[in-house]
Amino acid sequence: MLIPTVTLNDGTAFPELGLGTYNLRGESGIDAIVAAIASGYRLLDSAVNYQNEQEVGEAVRRSGLDRDELIVTTKIPGRDHGFDETLASAEASLQRLGLDRIDLYLIHWPNPSVGRFVDTYRAMVELQRRGVVRSVGVSNFTPEMLTRLIDETGVTPAVNQVELHPYFPQAELRAFHRAHGIRTESWSPLARRSELLSEPVINSLAEQHGVTPTQIVLRWHTQLDSTPIPKSADPVRQRENADVFGFTLDHSELGDISVLERGRLWDGDPDTHEEM
Repeated sequence: MLIPTVTLNDGTAFPELGLGTYNLRGESGIDAIVAAIASGYRLLDSAVNYQNEQEVGEAVRRSGLDRDELIVTTKIPGRDHGFDETLASAEASLQRLGLDRIDLYLIHWPNPSVGRFVDTYRAMVELQRRGVVRSVGVSNFTPEMLTRLIDETGVTPAVNQVELHPYFPQAELRAFHRAHGIRTESWSPLARRSELLSEPVINSLAEQHGVTPTQIVLRWHTQLDSTPIPKSADPVRQRENADVFGFTLDHSELGDISVLERGRLWDGDPDTHEEM
């Protein structure tokens, strides 16, 4: 299955849909990631705090694909913020991954009370200059935080990965991204542990288009110019999740989904939520 790509602001071809790997660990986790790659996934999303970089790297090796066909993402934890700390954190991630390059390197949370995300980002840009990192970006950043990064470093993040789903469409943030050439990426795109997939409008659209409610939601993401990264360990579900490019939601249908907005589902306000 071919997943289309868009071009990031640094020229990288970036899939319109990827695989979340949170909680995919051990041999079963490796098997799940290998299955996803075999189904056409080329974007793998990990993080230091997911404690599965080793499994992701092993899956890349077992996949048999040319290394350049895959985009491996990992994220810097809050405890590693700072210039020198970030350089050391990246080296440790590369060792766990068993790879010689991180394709997309993100700051996991801005942790504003610590106040070191700009120094962290400067180190990431240095790693990009050295060729150790292909693309640099962030996760859970607000427009104000993004503006500060751009103003103080001169380098616009390629990606901002944020909580985004029909209950929290983030229209203002997405508009900021569009204006600055930042690719939006959606974590928890299916609003896990919520009733989203039971919503009447989602099910009605699924019936009309002959697809599943999950496919309707993931197609909504891609048509909003955001890359969703649904997590599944089931090869059948993985293929279903990726098979969303054969139909199109019209403007009215997109709007019918977006009016489900109710706000964040979890305590994830970047101005106050912090993770180490």
